[in-house]
Amino acid sequence: MKQYCYCHTLIGRLLLVGENGLLEKLHFPKSADHTVIEENWNLNEEYFSDILYQLKEYFAGRLQNFKVKMHLEGTDFQLRVWQELQQIPYGKTASYGQIAKQIGNPKACRAVGGANNKNPIPIIIPCHRIIGNDGSLTGFGGGLELKKDLLRLEKVPGLS
Repeated sequence: MKQYCYCHTLIGRLLLVGENGLLEKLHFPKSADHTVIEENWNLNEEYFSDILYQLKEYFAGRLQNFKVKMHLEGTDFQLRVWQELQQIPYGKTASYGQIAKQIGNPKACRAVGGANNKNPIPIIIPCHRIIGNDGSLTGFGGGLELKKDLLRLEKVPGLS
């Protein structure tokens, strides 16, 4: 049975969804992907207690590396991109081109962007750390202001 709960943060209310001891989704307040809570889902903060604690610590600036068991569904390419995103250190950024090279497909910048956009567990899989090849901030499912807020929280150099 699916479990869900809400996490109240300084960026708004996040929705967490999981099953079988694994996190499956994390949604931003203004996410384009609207998850509908189904009647048979169970509202259960205890199920997510460790993740809620980690998110609280992250937003307080005391946690840099999440340790969360996840279940990800996607294409092989998306899974490789999401795995690579998790290698970007806290407070650092990488470009679409860098990620494409890291996964062995240097011409796949646009496809990396597409996979980044489909990331089901943002923040924990840090898609906000991806920037344009020219160093610019680019699209983000939670909006560019939220992306800036997350990068400022992580004290990424060059943001005002």
